[in-house]
Amino acid sequence: MEKTTMSKDNFLYPRGRYYGQVKPENLVFNANLQEFAQRISYICNLETNGKLSPEDAYDQIKALWKQLKRTKKQLQIGENPFQESDDNSEDSGNL
Repeated sequence: MEKTTMSKDNFLYPRGRYYGQVKPENLVFNANLQEFAQRISYICNLETNGKLSPEDAYDQIKALWKQLKRTKKQLQIGENPFQESDDNSEDSGNL
């Protein structure tokens, strides 16, 4: 029986699979979103256990949110929601 070992990074920073439309900008944003969620979890746990003040937790979460919004804007995620990646977008309006 083969024993699998989990690395410390995989344990501390787990990554979920991506099931959406495979485009480079979507993959990058998904990775950023997962990192955002992981960091939010750590901040919440530190605040809950009294290691971080509520004000510091709020400030850190706010900074992470602004960073995620900036990434979304830079990657142009959701700016053209009806534009398809292939050239069939002209035919999609005809029934």
